[in-house]
Amino acid sequence: MNRRSFLYGGAALGAARPSLAAPAKDSLLEKVAQAALSMQRHSWEHGILAQAFLDMDDHERVILMTKSAMVEKAADGRLAAIGGGATDPAMGGAAYWSAAQWTGDPLMQQAANGLLEFVLKKTPRAADGTCYHVFNAPEMWSDSFYTTPPFLAATGHYDEAILQIDGLRKRLWNPEKKLLSHIWDDGRRQFKHQAFWGVGNGWAAAGITRVIAALPAARRPDRERLSAFLKDLLDGCLAHQRPDALFHDVLDQPGTFVETNLAQILAFTIYTGVRGGWLPASYRPAAGRMRAAARAKVDLYGFVQGVCGAPTFDKAGVATEGQAFFLMMEVAAAKFG
Repeated sequence: MNRRSFLYGGAALGAARPSLAAPAKDSLLEKVAQAALSMQRHSWEHGILAQAFLDMDDHERVILMTKSAMVEKAADGRLAAIGGGATDPAMGGAAYWSAAQWTGDPLMQQAANGLLEFVLKKTPRAADGTCYHVFNAPEMWSDSFYTTPPFLAATGHYDEAILQIDGLRKRLWNPEKKLLSHIWDDGRRQFKHQAFWGVGNGWAAAGITRVIAALPAARRPDRERLSAFLKDLLDGCLAHQRPDALFHDVLDQPGTFVETNLAQILAFTIYTGVRGGWLPASYRPAAGRMRAAARAKVDLYGFVQGVCGAPTFDKAGVATEGQAFFLMMEVAAAKFG
C-alpha cells in the first residue's frame, strides 16, 4: 500500500554555527545532517528537519530552511506547502518562528505569523475544535499530534495545543492496547485505518513531549496529565519492542517490516522526558538500546536505513523524517549527558 497516496487521495545568516558540546563533535551527526539536506522534501519533511536543526542550535540552517519554506508559501499562509495535508506545514512552525525572532526580518516575521494565523483560524476543524489533517475529508490522524500542538505551545497558545491533543486522543486512543490507531473518519464515525502504525504512535509521543516541555510551571496539572498519557503510550509501544530494540511497522503485526524510526523517536522522547523530570529514569536503558540500534543503521553516506521509507512509506527505506529524528535523538542524548 502506498501510505501517502492512500492517506491523501537571533544569529545573523552566515554567522558561525553555535556549538553543542557532544553533538557538534560527532562526525556521524554531521554526516546524517548533510544526507538529510540532499533529500527532496514535502511540507512535513521540510518542517521536521528544520525542527531538528533548531534542536541542534544550528541558527544558520534554521534560517535557511525558513527562507526556503517561504518560497513555497500558499495564499492561506502555509509555508513549504508542497504535498502533505492541511496541517503538515505546521511541523516546522517553531523553527520558522524562531528564525523570524532571531533575524528580525519583517518578511520572515510576516510569514511565521501567517502560518500561525492559518493554524489558529483557517484549518478545517470538527465541531469541538480538533483540526482535520487533510482538506478534503474530516479525518484525524495520529501524525497530527505533531503537526499543530508543538507549534501552538511554542508560541504560547497552550490551551489550543492541549485541545488538539485531547481531541485526537478521544478518537484514536485504545486504552487496552495503550496505542493510537492511525486514521479516524469523523464524518462516518469510524476508523479509516485502525492499525497501530508505529511511526504514527511515535509522532504522537514526540509531539506530546514538545508540548510538555513548552508548558510553563504554572501549568503543572496539564503537565502531569500529559505526562501520564505519554507514559501510557511509551508502555504500549515498548510492549511490542523486538529483541534488537526495533519495532514492526504496525506494532502488533509481526508480519509487517522491521522499522528504525520509531526507536529513534522513542529514544528522543525518553531522553527529553527523563531530563525534564516528567518521565522516570527507569526508561533510560530502553532509550540507550534504541539509540544504539539506530546508530548502527546509518550507512556510509549518512542515510539512516530501515526507516518507514519515502516516498510511499509502505516499506523500509530512507526518509527525511528518519534523518531528522536521528538528529533529535542525538541532541537529546547529548543534553542528557
